[in-house]
Amino acid sequence: MSHWSFEQRCLTRVVAAAWVLVQTACGSTGDTSGKPGVGTAGLSGGAGRGGGGGAGNLGGGGMMHSGGGSSAGATQGGAAGARAGRGAGGASGGTSAGNPGSVGGRAGGSGARAGRSAGGNGADGGDGAGTAAAGDAGQSMGGAGETAPVPLVPASGALLGQYYGDGSIAATTTKLGRTLKVHLTYWAWDDDWTQGATRQDLDAGRIPLVNWEPDGIDFHDIVSGSLDATIKARAASAKQLAVPFFLDFAAEMNGDEAWSGNDAPLYIDAYRHIHDLFAAAGATNVVWAWCPNVTDVDNTNRHTLDYYPGDAYVDWTGVDGYNWGGGDWQSFRDVFKDIYPLLAGKQKPIIIGEMSSSETGGDKGAWIDAMLPTLEQDFPLIRAVVWFDVNKEQDWRISSSAASEAAFKRMAADPYFNP
Repeated sequence: MSHWSFEQRCLTRVVAAAWVLVQTACGSTGDTSGKPGVGTAGLSGGAGRGGGGGAGNLGGGGMMHSGGGSSAGATQGGAAGARAGRGAGGASGGTSAGNPGSVGGRAGGSGARAGRSAGGNGADGGDGAGTAAAGDAGQSMGGAGETAPVPLVPASGALLGQYYGDGSIAATTTKLGRTLKVHLTYWAWDDDWTQGATRQDLDAGRIPLVNWEPDGIDFHDIVSGSLDATIKARAASAKQLAVPFFLDFAAEMNGDEAWSGNDAPLYIDAYRHIHDLFAAAGATNVVWAWCPNVTDVDNTNRHTLDYYPGDAYVDWTGVDGYNWGGGDWQSFRDVFKDIYPLLAGKQKPIIIGEMSSSETGGDKGAWIDAMLPTLEQDFPLIRAVVWFDVNKEQDWRISSSAASEAAFKRMAADPYFNP
């Protein structure tokens, strides 16, 4: 852990951010293709509420987690099935795969599809422990050409969030001594992610990170307009939510998820089509997060930015990345050091949409302790971090060991993550 004062750390982050912007300004003017006149937005804090959700156990299969058609879970705590990712997995819990959310949860769910492991999106119906997100007062970190503040950027430090795969929000809040700002949930293409857990999340004052997964969807059908009815319905309902929240469509598109068959132009066309329909519906409260995998399918970043939809279509850039441990142990810095300069070049806030560390091959507690100083000193544009809290391919849980839990609690209590 850093022994600097919070004020010293903030000054270091601001200086580092300025240096990144000076460097990137010299070589990148930003992509505004498709929407002329829209400049790169400054990194200013915006109002927003959201979060919420309950527990659902995942099987041993794929990394991402949205399943098939909607079906109500036991005690009405819905579960979202995990999509195939890095290895086969099995679902538990019958047609509503995964354990339900806490008693009283009212979130709808989606059953896991065959061969996919099950994850939970159940919400704690009675949990109102969340605190309101930061207000409009934010610090602008944008460069020339900025036209509007970027929503949900905290005034200082970074937002902290998680996927609740190891306990309900209430239980996790008790364990950590606080409710984290951002709640990650997974939804299939046909799921109405504007209802259930997301709406309850907003009522609780947390920020939802809606991961919308087009499993089984032909992206040509998105581009052609044949799926517009679904998209327009979500856009209209999203507008009615009336407050900012993150929407992450087809995350890890450059990796093994291969939503568009790793066809970058097709992915961009589909993404832009969805975005344009939301814009036409007036759903301006949707904050668009673009989150590629930390590496492409060839384990490089040579083609990562080929999937970038353009500055006018992205509010936050992002990344999903893990320390898989074992003989390939990586520090927090090692995991993200190669992709960070590419994302920072867009001069937008960055969200780590999924992350965690294995216990095997190193010291997970020390790994977590190193996160905060690394964010401050090396990755100043990362303004939100979301932990994948579940025992799955590896034991990604916060509480995989006493040392890991203690380190995470120290980190979560730091003022940097309490903006």
